[in-house]
Amino acid sequence: MKLLRKLDELGPELQGGAVSIGNFDGVHKGHARIVDALRSRAVDVGGPSVVFTFDPHPVRLLRPDKAPPPLTWTDRKAELLEELGVEVLVVYPTDERLLALTPGQFFQEIVAEQLGALAMVEGPNFFFGKERAGNIDVLRKLCDRGGVQLEVVQPVRVGGDYVSSSRIRDLIRAGDVAQANELLTCPYRLRGMVTHGAASGAQLGFPTANIDAIDTILPREGVYAGRAFADSKSWAAAINIGPNPTFGEQALKVEAHLIGFRGSLYGEPLEVDFLARVRDTREFASADELKCQLQRDLKVVSSLVVNH
Repeated sequence: MKLLRKLDELGPELQGGAVSIGNFDGVHKGHARIVDALRSRAVDVGGPSVVFTFDPHPVRLLRPDKAPPPLTWTDRKAELLEELGVEVLVVYPTDERLLALTPGQFFQEIVAEQLGALAMVEGPNFFFGKERAGNIDVLRKLCDRGGVQLEVVQPVRVGGDYVSSSRIRDLIRAGDVAQANELLTCPYRLRGMVTHGAASGAQLGFPTANIDAIDTILPREGVYAGRAFADSKSWAAAINIGPNPTFGEQALKVEAHLIGFRGSLYGEPLEVDFLARVRDTREFASADELKCQLQRDLKVVSSLVVNH
């Protein structure tokens, strides 16, 4: 897949295809349905399948206090969309000029001229242009006028409700990562840098990687089963989010014990998938009691990861 951050990098060979515009945050099963239709339309018109997204999210400029925490960072979004078969991802640097375009101006400048779209694929709740004045009906009229095919893809339902990025955020905030993963195309993942912590885990024989500089939403405090990725390798991991009251540590931390790992990850990037919630965090009467609980946790985590 080609990842472009400027439209002037979009040569003629990447124009004349099928385009879908949106944030695609999380790349969930609803997005997967859109991409399936996008690929089919791209074949029909004989061009590439193109996703056009934004960085940052327009809400971060328009209403920063209302901006939702992201589910994915740009490179991860690109990986997930590539796995679905998208050929071109345009990550447009959101600016005031873009946000000032009327729906008609946006369609003419971005869709018709720069992307050269012959087909578009969107969901029924698509909005675009200044103050979100353009909806799917406006887009249909613009496409008809411009000779662009338009396919409107209906949302996906899972468990009786529509799949959406906001629903997934709510589940992750609640700690229900297993249910969130049912809506996503891949397990929920966060990333950060490994920094020095209090080394409390190492004192108990369970060294942990302290993950800092996380730029996506955090699950609710608790212990989770997951998988950690570093240096092109992966390990089953027990992940703790929250303080360590047994040692008098009250600051919220994200720590991962990589089962079977030997070595140091300080200063290295680390990515972690969340597979299931194991238990709440709590204070233990002694370090020995905590150590026994950690041993039980690792058995549960190992079983969950193996069976995932």
